[in-house]
Amino acid sequence: MTPAGSAPAVYWCETLLVDGVAVSGVRLTTGADGSILARMDDVPAEPGDIRLGTVLPGLANAHSHAFHRALRGRTHHQGGDFWRWRESMYTVAQTLTPELYLELARAVFAEMLVSGYTAVGEFHYLHHRADGSAYPDAHAMELALATAAREVGIRLVLLDTSYLAGGLGSPLRPEQRAFGDGSAAGWLSRWAALRTVIQADASARPAEPGLVTLGAALHSVRAVPLEAMREILGGLPADVPVHIHLSEQPQENADCLAAYGATPTAVLDGLGALGPRLSVVHATHLADADLARLGAAGVTAVFCPSTEADLGDGIGPARALADAGARIALGSDQNAVVDPFLEMRGLEMGERLASGSRGRFTPAALLHAASVGGYASLGLGGGSLVPGAPADLVEVDADSIRTVGAHPGQLVLAATAADVQRVIVFGRIVADTGRLVGTPAAAIAADGSPAALLRAALHALDTPDAASSADTRGPA
Repeated sequence: MTPAGSAPAVYWCETLLVDGVAVSGVRLTTGADGSILARMDDVPAEPGDIRLGTVLPGLANAHSHAFHRALRGRTHHQGGDFWRWRESMYTVAQTLTPELYLELARAVFAEMLVSGYTAVGEFHYLHHRADGSAYPDAHAMELALATAAREVGIRLVLLDTSYLAGGLGSPLRPEQRAFGDGSAAGWLSRWAALRTVIQADASARPAEPGLVTLGAALHSVRAVPLEAMREILGGLPADVPVHIHLSEQPQENADCLAAYGATPTAVLDGLGALGPRLSVVHATHLADADLARLGAAGVTAVFCPSTEADLGDGIGPARALADAGARIALGSDQNAVVDPFLEMRGLEMGERLASGSRGRFTPAALLHAASVGGYASLGLGGGSLVPGAPADLVEVDADSIRTVGAHPGQLVLAATAADVQRVIVFGRIVADTGRLVGTPAAAIAADGSPAALLRAALHALDTPDAASSADTRGPA
C-alpha cells in the first residue's frame, strides 16, 4: 500500500455528487493523512491530475457479519424463518478458527471494497473457541479481522459485541459459548485490552493509513441482561460508537415485554442509552412510542434491506423514523448481497411497497444514508466531501447498460456494484473495475480478484483440512 506519508494526490472529477447534486469539473487535493485538503469546483483538469468520471462520496456498510457470507446460496431450500436460518449460522460459527476467519474476512472485505464500500462496521461476537475457552493468542479473532481489513485497504470499525445470554433469563446455549465473556465486567476488560492492542498496532505502523478503529455493540436486549447493559454503557468511553440489534423480530418484543414490562426501545431509554452515538440495527417492529423516542434522541437507524427481505423479517419504518428525527444508515448484515446500490434501492422500494407511493426517499437522501449516515454511525465523520473530510471516493460508470441515460443525481437508483470502477480510500486507489490494486490482498489474489479469495476461503471452510495447504498466516 502506498505509504501514508507520500505526496498528496490530486483527483479531477468530471462529475462529483456533492450532497446528491451533480457538480462538474471538481479538483480534489488529498493529504498524506488521507483527508481532503482542498476542493475546487468548475475547473479544468491540469497535467498530473488523476482523472475520474462520475464520482460519489465513500459508502459505508454500517452493519456486517462477515462470516455469514459463507451461507450465501446455501439456505434457500430450508424455508422457515429467521430462527431456522440462525441454526445454520451457528454451524458456520463453530467451524471458524482465527486462521480461517482471516482468510474469509479478507475475501468478504475485498468483495465489499470492489462493490463500492469504503468503510465497514463489523458487528463481531466470535470471540473465543467453540467451547468458550480463550485462544492462546489474545484477541486472535479480532486481530484476524483487523489484519484482513488492512490487507484489503478498507476502513474497519470493529464493533466488538457483548453477547452474554441465550435469551431473556436464559444462559448461553452450547453453540453460543464462543460469543460470551461471562459478565459485563469480563467483556469490558477484554474490550479495553483490545483497544490498547489496536492503538499500539496503529502507532507501530506510522507509514500505513490508520484503517482500523474500535467501536462497541450490545448484541440485543435478549442477549445482554439489563444490569449488564447498564454496566457496559457506563463503562465505555463517551466517544465510542455503540450499536445494538433492536426489534428485529416480533418474538424479541414479546419476550422483552414479558420480562421487563417494556419494549426494547423503552428499556434502552430507561438505561439512558438513546442518543446520537447509538445506532439501532433493523428497528423493524416498533410501536409509535418507540418511533417517537428514537427520533427525539437522534439515534441512527441502520437498515439492511437485502437481509431483512432474505430472512422475511419485514419492512421497517424508515420514513417514519427519519421524519421523527432519526438518522438513517445502511448495511449488508448477512452479506447474502454485497451491493450498496441495491441496499439504497431496497430501502426506497420497501417504502414504496408498504406505502403505495413513490419517492419516499429522494435519491440524494438515499446517498446521504449510504455515505454521511453510515460514516456518522461508525464514528468516522465524512461523506460531505469538504476539506478535512476523509478522501474516500467511488467512481461509477455512468454509461453502462444499466446507467446510460440516467441523470447523475439519480444514478443511485440505476447503478449496481457492477458499475463501480475505481475506489479510493485514504486518498489512494485500492480497487479498479472489480479488482484489488496496490494492497497486500491484491498481491495474494490471482489477478487481484476477490472471487479467487472467496473461492479459496469457502473451500477451506468446507474442508477444514485444506487450511493447512491454503494461506493461513496468523494475524499480524
